[in-house]
Amino acid sequence: MIEASKLSFSYGNKKILNNISFKIFENDRLCIIGPNGSGKTTLLKSLCNILDFQGSVFIDNKNIKYIEVYKTVAFMSQISEIYFDYSVFETVMLGRYSSFKDKFFSTPDKKDNEIVLECLERVKIIHLKDKSINELSGGELQKVFLARVFAQNPKIILMDEPANHLDLNSQMELIYNLKEWVSKEERCIVAVMHDINNVFNFANKILLLNKGEILYFGDCENFNLELLNKIYNVNVVEYMKNSLTKWL
Repeated sequence: MIEASKLSFSYGNKKILNNISFKIFENDRLCIIGPNGSGKTTLLKSLCNILDFQGSVFIDNKNIKYIEVYKTVAFMSQISEIYFDYSVFETVMLGRYSSFKDKFFSTPDKKDNEIVLECLERVKIIHLKDKSINELSGGELQKVFLARVFAQNPKIILMDEPANHLDLNSQMELIYNLKEWVSKEERCIVAVMHDINNVFNFANKILLLNKGEILYFGDCENFNLELLNKIYNVNVVEYMKNSLTKWL
């Protein structure tokens, strides 16, 4: 569903991504991991054509430079700006914009309203639908943006730290919701995550970035955990094992 070929990006003279190539297919759940500054968010933004990158990105064999990406791809950024005092319902309805913008009166219809309510139910915030988004906690707001992504009904979801601000139970619900969503129809998800436990609970594929280059791309079960020790300069496996002993 997504193919990146020799993708590179620079800010001025500083190279951020260098010759990135990979393919993912329907129902894939890809997690991009790596240390801060490795190019993870830049890669996500390139995959939805926000940045003027070098190389090529194809969605369903179509070059994203020449298609309306928003009709296929939903992007949930790490930091979502709030410009207006919308209600939760109105904010999630923004995800339906691509479905009704070409209609004669350009207004949502009964089906759009039903889809928004379904998405609010899915992330368990239907009780907040009439509340101003400016009155929400960080975790509640993150769920609103997730509902908005679902409301868009994309084939591909790109997510930058989707578990931000979520408590443990909400993180578990997030992973369940995303895995259920991607298992249906021709869909895939690419997510940047830092929590290694969430990565292995969610992903079937991993892309490890370091200094703008791919150190590993492939299935989770073939991932060499020693690579984490190398890029984070700490014994990650030993740290995880020591943490586990506190629960036994």
